[in-house]
Amino acid sequence: MRARRLMFCVMSVVTLIFALMPAGCGSDRRDEPFTQPLSVSDPKVALGQRVFMRNCNECHPGGSAGVGPSLNNKNLFAWYIKFRVRHGGGGMPAFSADRLTDSQLDAATDYLLQLRALPGR
Repeated sequence: MRARRLMFCVMSVVTLIFALMPAGCGSDRRDEPFTQPLSVSDPKVALGQRVFMRNCNECHPGGSAGVGPSLNNKNLFAWYIKFRVRHGGGGMPAFSADRLTDSQLDAATDYLLQLRALPGR
């Protein structure tokens, strides 16, 4: 129980740090045209795109702000994205391993990181 409380405190501090970091230049929307399309020839990126579209795109359309905040303009670590997906927070629901497997979560995280790395983003 004590370890759980400590983990919650640590993650709360990390969340606060990310919340206070500047979000980047410009607005929350990151809809400017791509200079090149995202290649989904890698099967893991293709799976990640499908998982993202099925589970995340409604609130984070294309990684931009919607109901949820923009994901494209934040330098979030993969472990933090996975933590937020599993535990939720704010208005975001938690996604259990029954709803989203670890391999699906890994693929969606890789897709989001690839999407954010596109030139012009």
